[in-house]
Formats: sequence, C-alpha cells, structure tokens
Amino acid sequence: MKLMIIISQLLVLLLFSPVESKCNGSCGLALASYYVESELTLPTINQYLSSSIAPYDEISYEPILRYNRNIQNNNNSNNGLVLQIGSRVLVPFPCECQPGDFLGHNFTYRFQQIDTYERVATRRYANLTTEDSLQGRNPFPANNIPPSARLNVLVNCSCGDENVSEDYGLFVTYPLRPEDSLNKIANSSGVPEDIIRSYNPGVDFSSGDGIVFVPGRGIWSLWMDHSGIGAGIIAGICIGVVVSLLLISFIIYHAYWKGKSKDFISSFQSSNLAAGTGTGVFPAIAAINVDNSVEFSIEELAEATDNFSLSFKIGQGGFGAVYYADLRGEKAAIKKMDMEASKQFLAELKVLTHVHHVNLVRLIGYCVEGSLFLVYEYVDNGNLGQHLHGSGLEPLPWIKRVQIALDSARGLEYIHEHTVPVYVHRDVKSANILIDQNFRAKVADFGLTKLIEVGGSATRGAMGTFGYMAPETIYAQVSAKVDVYAFGVVLFELISAKSAVVKMNETVGEFRSLVGVFDEVFKKTDKEEALRKIIDPRLGENYPFDSVYKMAELGKACTQKNAQQRPSMRYIVVALATLLSSTGNWDVANFRNDDVVGLMSGR
Repeated sequence: MKLMIIISQLLVLLLFSPVESKCNGSCGLALASYYVESELTLPTINQYLSSSIAPYDEISYEPILRYNRNIQNNNNSNNGLVLQIGSRVLVPFPCECQPGDFLGHNFTYRFQQIDTYERVATRRYANLTTEDSLQGRNPFPANNIPPSARLNVLVNCSCGDENVSEDYGLFVTYPLRPEDSLNKIANSSGVPEDIIRSYNPGVDFSSGDGIVFVPGRGIWSLWMDHSGIGAGIIAGICIGVVVSLLLISFIIYHAYWKGKSKDFISSFQSSNLAAGTGTGVFPAIAAINVDNSVEFSIEELAEATDNFSLSFKIGQGGFGAVYYADLRGEKAAIKKMDMEASKQFLAELKVLTHVHHVNLVRLIGYCVEGSLFLVYEYVDNGNLGQHLHGSGLEPLPWIKRVQIALDSARGLEYIHEHTVPVYVHRDVKSANILIDQNFRAKVADFGLTKLIEVGGSATRGAMGTFGYMAPETIYAQVSAKVDVYAFGVVLFELISAKSAVVKMNETVGEFRSLVGVFDEVFKKTDKEEALRKIIDPRLGENYPFDSVYKMAELGKACTQKNAQQRPSMRYIVVALATLLSSTGNWDVANFRNDDVVGLMSGR
C-alpha cells in the first residue's frame, strides 16, 4: 500500500513534466478517458490513440466498443459512430515501462497543417498529454513542424496493484476538467471516493486541470458516457432530473429570489456540510464577505442589456461574454459566465471584494441566477491590446505608454505587496489591462488569481496565456514572479506594438515569442540599432530613445528565465516612475503637449 501511494504521488504530476516514478514491470492494459469536446467519431479517436499509422478507414474501433458497452454500434456509414459532445469514451492502450522508469505508452500522430503542439495536446488528445511533453519528445521546433511529421505522443498510465485490492485491475488515465469533482468521478465510475483518493493523495479533484488515475472494476461497465444508453434508462434519468429541477427551482424561487438569499445560502451550506459534500456556488459565496458588492437580479441585468442582445455585447473572453449596461445610474460591464466556470467566478468575486485600488478594475456586484454574472465598472477606452494591435485606433504616444505601464505595475504591486496573503494574478497580458477615458490603466480579469503566503509560492496547474507564461509554469510553480515575467512581455508590447507571439514569416507561417525577439536584440553588437528596428513605426521619431531603451532593459530583467533574478513589482514601479518623469521632461521640452503636462501634474 505504501508503495502504491508513493507511485501515485509522483504520477499525478505527469501533466506538466515527465513522471519519475518507479515501475517494476508493465501490464497489458490501461484505459484513457477521452473527453469529447467537439463532434468526433470513434474511428477518429481510435486513430489518435493507436500506435498504428494506417490510413483512417483501415482503423477499427471495435476495441473501444468492448470497454464502452453503452455505445451501440448502430452506424455503418463511412464516418463511423458520431459521439455526443460532452461525453467521455474509454480507450484501451498498453501500459509499459518507459525510459526514465515510469509507466506510459508512446503513440504516433501524423501532424497536420493546421496543428500546433498545443492543439495536438488539447484538441487531438483531449489533455491526455501536454504541449511541453510533446516539445520535449519531438525534435521539431514549435514554430517549424514539417507537414505530415510523425510526432511521439506520450500518455502516462498506471497498472494498479493486486496486493492493494484484487477488485481494481484496471486504471483510467483521467484528465480533470473544470466541472469535475471527487464526488462526480466516484458516481460516474462506481468506485468509492476513499479508494480514488487513496491512489491520488493530495490531489484537488476540483482543480479543473491535471491528470488523476481512477481504478476500475472489470471492464468499467459502470462508467458510462451516456451516448448510447437504453431508452428506458434515459427516460428514468430524465424524469428524475426534471423532478429534481422543479423541486430546486421551487425552493430557490421561494427561499432565495424572494429576498431570503442569506438564509437560503446558510441553510444550503449547512445541508451540504451535513451531507459531506460542500460543493456548489452558493455555499462558496456564503464564505466570501460580499457586503460591499451589490447583488443584482437577473431581471435587472436582462433589462439593462435588452436581454443580453448582441448590440450590447462588447467583448468575449475565455470564461464568458461581456455586455455594456447602464445600471442604477452608473456605466457597467457585465460578464456572463456559464455555471461550469464557477471556480473562475468565485476567484474574481473573492479577490475584488477584498482588494480595492485605483489601478484595479472595480467590482460593483454579482448575480447567480441561471448563469453567473459579475458586474464591473465600465472602462471607456477598451484594452491595451486593442490600442497596440487593433486597427482604426490612434497610436498611443510614448508618454502614455509609459504611464499605462506604471499604472499597471502599481495595480500588480498592490496585490503582490500590500495584501495578506498576497495574490498572484496569473494572466497578466495586454488584453487584461483596461484603458479609461484619460488613458489611465486598470488591471482586470482575476479569474485565475491564486492566493499564496507572503514570500511563498504555490503548486498548481499551469495556467495563463501562451506567450506570457513564465518557464517555471511548466512545473506548475506559482509565485509573484510569474506576473513579473508576463508584465515584461507587456513592456515589450508597448515598445514594439507586436503580439506576445510574433509571426516572423507570412509565407512559411513561422512564429516566435516576443521575448525571443527582444533576446536577439540584446545579443546584437549594435543593440541600439537593433532596437530601433522593432520600435512601433507608428511612433515615428516622437520618442526619447533613451526612455525606450530603459524600458526594454526593464522588460529583459522581468523575463529572465530564472525567477529569482527577476525584479519585484515594487522595484518595477520605482523604475517606471523615474522613467515617466524623465520622459515627461523630454516631451515638454520638445512638444509642450497638454497631455504631457496633465500627466506630469497627476491629472
């Protein structure tokens, strides 16, 4: 038992780095839980999770049907059986000892023109592998993978231990999703929660990312994706669901939406604690002090947005759409999120009800009817990414770029240095820096924010946006220096107006990180000339080169590979404040611009 726990502790880290667990042999069989995110057929899934590189129509999906008895092979068309979106399919594969003394299997995938390492990991293999694993096991640079190249795709596995229990001979490699929980996995698999937890000690099953290993009885007849269940079972489930929904709706309407929300939340939380679950959005909200935030009704939000009409939509993010509204005499931005995004909703609610700063977007209120809604102050001028990369907008003068950088740094410094515990944003990027009518900046979008102890770090799934993610996020290490790295990328964007990932060659489709582009600048003998070539051409000659060079040096310091060598946000604020002062003096001397005088005077 102790041996299995040690093995499991190491195996759960496989999503972000090669697993360095011990294996004393291989087993003939493991299962992969493949989440169907878009319309797929069984032959397609089997093509991905097969060591064969045979043509598409030569691959049989009969082995999959053996382990998914609920799926009926009732489609004899050339396209095979189309699976229900949102279902999971169990796919058998060999589980073998790999070089490095860990268990897994290496599949072969034929690279397609539209693919990237990230797309292969997330779309083709449904997060059973990772982008970093693919890059580490294949010789091709990420920005230059030959068409039809054969990629090595490692999927980790576990063989179990009959000395622990003879009932569990198979293990499923199960990528966690945001909607998952230990209770849900146990109910789906028919395996008790304590058994699942014993093989995955220390794992947060509601983290929404990472891989766990779930033991199964026999051929897992209890684990179903519900895409081919008998009509009688479906009818029974539907009736139960409808009755439950009606009952829940009745309770919510009379106890919550009629003005008794606090009592309802309290009772909901108590009932969950009594039942031993503790899940759901309402109890989590009850644990957050939201006294300073307004609780809106769905009717009020719908009326203010013409029932969330497209004409009111002003943005679309990874966790939901954003709508403009006039609410109670104030301009507002309403983020509408699905219930599945409850983790991100609660993260933002928790941060923005505790943290208040002029350079952080202000939370006005929230609503949890039907969907999840966060209501923010409306920031008039869009986001920094739109001003730097969008079309039709006037180019930002250099002094405004320095001011925006300083404002953003002050917002991040506040959450890093002046809260206990400190917060790490984890998704700093130009699209999350909002610009108001006076061209002052506010940091927004705290859906990935993580709390850590002062001066500490945390281990969590790698999150963020490609191009802004620090190297250590590969190993799921989270600290304030993750934000510093991403902020350095933003500084490079302010200088060059290029995206975090730069398309270097239009014909070949070659891409490179903006950090890599600036690294090359500082390797040149004539650094000054190299930097001038990548400064935003829309600036013309209207900038002090010394100021631009100093910002580039600060960006380089922020994007050091070694996190310990990066400056703190406090140091960055001081450096940018000094830079703004010298830049303002240059602009006043050269242009006597009213905007410059306003910035220098604090307007």
